[in-house]
Amino acid sequence: MSYLLDGLSRAVDLLASGDAETFSAVAATLEATALSMTAALVLGLPAGFCLGYFRFPGKRIARMVSDAFMAFPTVVIGLLVYAMLSRRGPLGELGLLFTISGMSAGLTLLALPMVVSLTASAVEQMDSRLRLALLTLGADSRQLLLGVLWEARYGVLAGAVAAFGRVVSEVGIAMMVGGNIKWHTRTITTAIALETGKGEFAQGIALGMVLLLIAMVLNAALAVLRRRGGR
Repeated sequence: MSYLLDGLSRAVDLLASGDAETFSAVAATLEATALSMTAALVLGLPAGFCLGYFRFPGKRIARMVSDAFMAFPTVVIGLLVYAMLSRRGPLGELGLLFTISGMSAGLTLLALPMVVSLTASAVEQMDSRLRLALLTLGADSRQLLLGVLWEARYGVLAGAVAAFGRVVSEVGIAMMVGGNIKWHTRTITTAIALETGKGEFAQGIALGMVLLLIAMVLNAALAVLRRRGGR
């Protein structure tokens, strides 16, 4: 137990002193997560609205596909994105492999199905009279979209928080597409795996504490959103 206590003590010192290597991994994680979540929300919110609001042929199949992709193995996503971005891949000329942008593309594919499906579920639970009320007030298509999403905001935000939690703790995509490059694409999760494997428990524990803090904040936010959404 002594080495664990020593590692914990050194981890606190690393965080308190602002260790550059430790916070480099934190910065890379937050940057990649912010980029991927922005893309997932921009693409996923309108798609989720359409999937939950409109009736169209094949809607049930589209919903099943979206729900199925929520459980898609992350390492397979990493493999597919790696193949697309590698030199021999169709997007190899963009030079995105082993970059924050390339890693964010893979994380976007991870978050997108969650945003779409959970937004659709939130929209489906809305009062069916809402559309008539908005149209009566003269709302156009954009205002209708924004109005429904606003009324379903707690469910939509809960979905976004859940997607964020999955993205920020991802290992496979970050390792395969990002390359785990020190000072560049090394994230919290990949750094923990690497440093623990090397026997460097202090930095692993320090980054684990940061990740645990993020998880606690997310869970607290999700609990608040659920409580407000249930009113």
